[in-house]
Amino acid sequence: MTKKRKRQEDFQKVKLKVGKKKPKLENATDTTFKTKAIQIPEQLKEDGVLPTQNRKLNIKDLLSQMHHYSPGVKHNALLGLKELLSQYPFVIDAHLSSIISEVAAVFTDKDSGVRGAAVHLLQFLASKIRAEQIAPFFPLVSAHLSSAMTHISEGIQEDSLKVLDVLLEAYPALLTDRSIILLKNFVELISHQQLSKRLKSRDKLSWMLSVNPNRRVTSQQWRLNVLTRLKKFLQAVVDGSSDTEDEGLQEQKDSSHSVRNPICISWKLHANNQQHIQLFESGGLRPKINSSFRLRSLTSVIDSAEKGLSSAENLKGFIEIIIPLLIECWIEASPAQSAPILGNLLESESQQLMQQVLSIIHLLWKLTKRHDETYKMELWLRMNYLVDFKHHFMRHFPYSLQDTVKHKKKDPCKSNRNCMKSSNNIDHLLLNLTLCDIMVSLASTATLQTDSGWLDMIRKFVTDTLQDGSKLNSKQVNRLLGVTWRLMQIQQNKVATEPLIKAVYTLYQQRNLLFPVRTLLLKFFSRVYQKEDLRTQRIRSRSKVLSRWLAGLPQQLALLGLRNPELSNQLIDIIHSAASRSNKELLQSLQATAARIYDPLEGTLVLLPAEAQRRLVQLVYFLPCLPASLLACLSRCCIMGRMSSDLAATLIGILHMRSSFAGWKCQVQDNSVSDVDYFSFLFSTLIGFSREELTSLQGIRGKPHISQTQLSPIRLYLTDLDQFLHHWAVTEVICHSLSTIPSQSQCFDILQTGICKYLVGLVVIPDSTAGSVLCAINKLLDQACVISENLHRFLASCCYSLLYFLLTIDREDAEHLQKRDMLWRSCISALALLPRLLRLMLQNLQVSRICREELPVVAQLLRLLMQHGQLRSHMITNECLVQQIIKDIMTLKSGEVQEQWLTDLHYCFNIYLASHPQTPGPINTVY
Repeated sequence: MTKKRKRQEDFQKVKLKVGKKKPKLENATDTTFKTKAIQIPEQLKEDGVLPTQNRKLNIKDLLSQMHHYSPGVKHNALLGLKELLSQYPFVIDAHLSSIISEVAAVFTDKDSGVRGAAVHLLQFLASKIRAEQIAPFFPLVSAHLSSAMTHISEGIQEDSLKVLDVLLEAYPALLTDRSIILLKNFVELISHQQLSKRLKSRDKLSWMLSVNPNRRVTSQQWRLNVLTRLKKFLQAVVDGSSDTEDEGLQEQKDSSHSVRNPICISWKLHANNQQHIQLFESGGLRPKINSSFRLRSLTSVIDSAEKGLSSAENLKGFIEIIIPLLIECWIEASPAQSAPILGNLLESESQQLMQQVLSIIHLLWKLTKRHDETYKMELWLRMNYLVDFKHHFMRHFPYSLQDTVKHKKKDPCKSNRNCMKSSNNIDHLLLNLTLCDIMVSLASTATLQTDSGWLDMIRKFVTDTLQDGSKLNSKQVNRLLGVTWRLMQIQQNKVATEPLIKAVYTLYQQRNLLFPVRTLLLKFFSRVYQKEDLRTQRIRSRSKVLSRWLAGLPQQLALLGLRNPELSNQLIDIIHSAASRSNKELLQSLQATAARIYDPLEGTLVLLPAEAQRRLVQLVYFLPCLPASLLACLSRCCIMGRMSSDLAATLIGILHMRSSFAGWKCQVQDNSVSDVDYFSFLFSTLIGFSREELTSLQGIRGKPHISQTQLSPIRLYLTDLDQFLHHWAVTEVICHSLSTIPSQSQCFDILQTGICKYLVGLVVIPDSTAGSVLCAINKLLDQACVISENLHRFLASCCYSLLYFLLTIDREDAEHLQKRDMLWRSCISALALLPRLLRLMLQNLQVSRICREELPVVAQLLRLLMQHGQLRSHMITNECLVQQIIKDIMTLKSGEVQEQWLTDLHYCFNIYLASHPQTPGPINTVY
């Protein structure tokens, strides 16, 4: 009993009373707690390394959402990427690989909204990423594009064309590197393979057009969309080819005579090793080496698949596949298969489809001409496709467009059948011309009789179109002239070519032609003329229309002026080419228009840029006659400064070569330029001012334009520095031309007569004119020359006026300081050559007539003359005159403090003259 009771005491049950709390156990856990807000401001800040967009998502977050299963999340991620990259463009360069791979991966997404957003983002990226940046990742983009183009889903195929548009616009060169794969994808978009029943093996598969009723557009519209992109792709392949040619006026490979721009060489720079001349075989700016050998690449041999359409084998294979499909598309859209009602949408789609078919064939034809064996390729094309083309393409030629009849005001342009365009912007004339271009490329001189039927149709259509009077754009004219040129090469007799040239000249005579159209017409006529000139060396039978066109070029050049410098340059090049070939009609027209072209005020020569001026100056050499009126215009052009001094020197050299003093062994052209007119040109250019300008200068008084001294009757008109330097450069060329004349004494007499007649007696003379006269006298003077007293006095007055001007130039006058060396040399040379000139100048130094401010200038002049080595002996001879001048100066300065300049004058006189040194050194005075 006792043990049981004790056990019960150890585990007694606590009795709870109603209304009282349960007591806490000894091992109970306290679950009460208190909370406080914790603020971490650093974590709320944006990431400084990765910027975010409005939804606080950075580039990594957005790229990770591209893998989400939800189309909405991927669509928002693409929109967020565009927003982020537009705000922070530098993110593109840092994450370019990831962005390109993720965006390209959704080209084949099942959701159309995601694909549309991807296209918009790709278009945005194309404007920000350069071709060299995306080049390493472009194989991945091209692979995803191929996957999208060959996808089983029609929607993905349709959106793949939008991706292709973006890539063709931004990266055509990168896209055409994978031409073989993409061309196969184009074919699979509109056709499917079928085993030929004639062949038991599967070596050759035929392709036929496919029809898919599940598409949202008609089969014809789908083929039109695909062929439009195929045309753009082939155009990119053609543009990326190494030999770029004009679409309509490409040079034929059998023609070795083409227009090449000459390389301008400056022989002065070449003589001084400042310009190197590199010569190439065949010449031209693009040297081509004609060789039958081809070097293999040192790295690896490129297989045909990597060559793309540059391989003749690959090009033939693609032509064999695509041409039958294109013919099937043509048959479906041709008028023979359906007679559509006016205004039916199918009609416009048919016209567009036919245009794309012909454009693709035309581009393929251009690619065939880029290969070495062009003749074999053309023969292969003719054998395989000429029959089908004649049967299907030429059956309903020419084609016209039916448009919706609308009761509106009649438009004269739309009523014209050759300039009409529909509301869908279909150019049926370009369609016909493209067909003509394709067909004439399959014809040749050898097959003329066989192809005469459809060639006559094309010739009639081309002639009617050219003479129709409609306004044509540059693309139409380019294709039209290309067909015309090919027709003229096929049948080269005058009976066939003259109507074509006449039709082109009819178009050329239209007013207000666009500049590209006028340029194409000029190029066409230039090529025809050069071709005819080469042929007529054996058979003299020139085209009358071509002669009329050439004769009108100088007048067009004179009328054009500065309105279109590019067109003027083209006219000048053609005129120069014809003049160098001694074309009689052109030279007569150029002679009649020369006065307007070389007018010094409003002529073409002074209005055009320097390069065009150089070509116009060269044309002077080809003029049949150079009358006095034209030489007067050319003289004014030389001295007015509206063309460079180098160009003026070129013109003077050309005139010298046309004169009788050029030293030709054979007789020069009769009456080209007379001796009297030539001397008049040289003297007028030497003076640098016309008689009217010299007369107007006589009324100018005072500074800053006039330098005047009381000891000389001549006042100097101070010209601008640019005018002075230009005149001085021309003077040096004139002096050189005068020095080459055999009879120097007679030349000096002519110059002396001109100076005495036009300059002696003038009160105001330009400083450049005075210096030029002294320079010419120094060049021509010899022992046989007899100088008149009037010329002596005039030259003495000029010398003192120039020397006084040089000694009184303000040191801050930088413009006139640059004249000092040239004028000083001409004055000293004249005084050294003519002792009487120095004596007359010293005799005129009557210091009693001048003011005291001019005395230091006279003293400085005497000191410099005594110090100069070339004048030492002459100054010793005139010692008495110098001594008398010094005495007169001392008389005027008597009673005053002797200044430093007077002391220097006495010192120089005692050193150089009073002591009479026997061997004076050649001291060149620096003033």
